[in-house]
Amino acid sequence: MPDQPRALFARPDRYEPTSGRLVEELCDHYDVAVLPARPAHPRDKPKVEVGVQVVERWILARMRNRRFFSLAELNAAIAELLVDLNRRAFKKLPGCRMSAFEALDRPALRALPAARMPIARFKRVRVNIDYHTELDGHYYSVPHRLVGSEVELRVTATTVEIVAGTRRVAVHPYSTKRGAHTTTAEHMPASHRAHREWTPAKLIAWGERIGVATAALVRWQMEHRPHPEQGYRACLGLQRLARQFGAGRLEAACARAMSIGSPTYQSVNSILASGLDRQAVAPDQPQTSSLPAHDNVRGPEYYH
Repeated sequence: MPDQPRALFARPDRYEPTSGRLVEELCDHYDVAVLPARPAHPRDKPKVEVGVQVVERWILARMRNRRFFSLAELNAAIAELLVDLNRRAFKKLPGCRMSAFEALDRPALRALPAARMPIARFKRVRVNIDYHTELDGHYYSVPHRLVGSEVELRVTATTVEIVAGTRRVAVHPYSTKRGAHTTTAEHMPASHRAHREWTPAKLIAWGERIGVATAALVRWQMEHRPHPEQGYRACLGLQRLARQFGAGRLEAACARAMSIGSPTYQSVNSILASGLDRQAVAPDQPQTSSLPAHDNVRGPEYYH
């Protein structure tokens, strides 16, 4: 029977208080009921208030002139005075607090649950267009059909649960890595999932089925990027060109792009669009100097 602070009750009210999610989980875990006092009515819980008064008079007041240097030392002193308080005889009733506890309370007590209640925090967020939600700088995936909708995150020390309405739609391990993503493949749209299934080896094998030049250009994309995945989009573009122009023309265009030292998707696309893949590749010509003969043009021999 507590008061109705905001930490416990989402909406305090005299007649229909709405408890917070953490209080609801506590009641479910320990199988107890919470019956709060009315706002500004501490007399609704007289046994709690008088219990505080008894502790102030018989424990805190007796220690007011003592000084403690550790929490363990303070707890030991409190435990000693608590035993004395519980064995102090009632003035108007037979027995003491200890005998009343043994006769009335202990028989009604149940064993605690095997596991302690995990402390969770809750946060309402909106699903971004990339079907991820943000928590503490990290991004967690949800089913892509929920893009734009509001969901609730239940966060513990180890897990992040995502709840839409009354249904849990995703659960992820909690991560402290800022700017990173935790993504489940089943949450992706079909097109994104197909893109993720590509690997460098699979892309190179596709290039080899087209031809030697195409495979060489795909390898260049994998080897000359800071990360191989950065070349995936260019390779997927090459696959589109193969469907549009045919494997033979793509192989010829890749051969021409490799011969001119420009193994990029843009070069291959330009070669196919202009029809240069149908022209024979000219053999390398010896380079001749186009500089005019002049006394002020010294040439490379001058610097030897």
